[in-house]
Amino acid sequence: MKKTMTALLICGTALFLAACAGASGGKADSNIPEFVLTYAENQAEDYPTTQGAYKFAELVKERTHGKVEILVNAGGRLGDEKTVIEQMQFGGVDFARVSLSPLAEYVPKLNVLQMPYLYTGPDHMWTVLEGQIGDDFLGSFENSSLVPLSWYDAGARNFYTTGKPIERLEDMKGLNIRVQESGLMEDTIEALGATPVPMAFGEVYSALQTGDIDGAENNWPSYESTRHYEVSRYYTIDEHTRVPELQLIAQSTWDKLPSEYQEVIRQCAEESARYERRLWKEREATSEKKIRQAGCVVIELDPREKARFQEAVMPMYEKYCADYVDIIDAIVAAGR
Repeated sequence: MKKTMTALLICGTALFLAACAGASGGKADSNIPEFVLTYAENQAEDYPTTQGAYKFAELVKERTHGKVEILVNAGGRLGDEKTVIEQMQFGGVDFARVSLSPLAEYVPKLNVLQMPYLYTGPDHMWTVLEGQIGDDFLGSFENSSLVPLSWYDAGARNFYTTGKPIERLEDMKGLNIRVQESGLMEDTIEALGATPVPMAFGEVYSALQTGDIDGAENNWPSYESTRHYEVSRYYTIDEHTRVPELQLIAQSTWDKLPSEYQEVIRQCAEESARYERRLWKEREATSEKKIRQAGCVVIELDPREKARFQEAVMPMYEKYCADYVDIIDAIVAAGR
């Protein structure tokens, strides 16, 4: 009798579970992701690159039907770019958007793309990046433990200072200028006659305020979004570097993903990059307008004076690009 009752209970339980599954269409686990992955972004929530990251995460979740979920951590919550790159190399962070400056430490060839005064303008840069030259650079990440996904826009970098404007090359002399932790950027500042001060991005405002540095260099949106313009009122448009940025995935994360998810991630990364570029263009114009309205002094270098800046950094091309002369020539030719 006991065996009969036990059998009936088991049977009843099985029927109940089957009924529940039937009521939910047999999809009780359909919303549970197979992969929950982290994305590091050091900019603020409303910044174009951050919005590009959120678009990327949204597209991936949608096109994998919720099986791949990407959690975006903005505002540098997972560390500065250098720290994030190191974490990615041992699988501590899955995705990131980083500048080429710290990345070139691990992929030296990337120094070519951030040489000072390399491009004539944004159209020239995108012609290079979206062609064979750009594809060749994306294929240069062997043994880096990183997989590049897509290029992001970051505009052109310009100088901004506290005590006096930069109008001529001689005005650079004696200035302490904050730079990213990058040998190439340090050499650029030295070639122009100033002293480079490597410093984390989050420390720049207070350093400008206290006089620990005399200035820094960055694009319009970064200058505006960090409110650096409040303590550094002179902005000199020289466009010394036009450094693109990259969306990356850790090699260890990439290797554990099924091929169909890898393809989705590549497609979504490229689509999010086009989205970010549109946002960047809009934000750049908005930031410039806000800065001018705030009463900042905006200096546009005379073409002849800019040529002197360009001449001053020419020795750097031999130091950093002696093995890549053909690539430099191809990049210059693409802008003609």
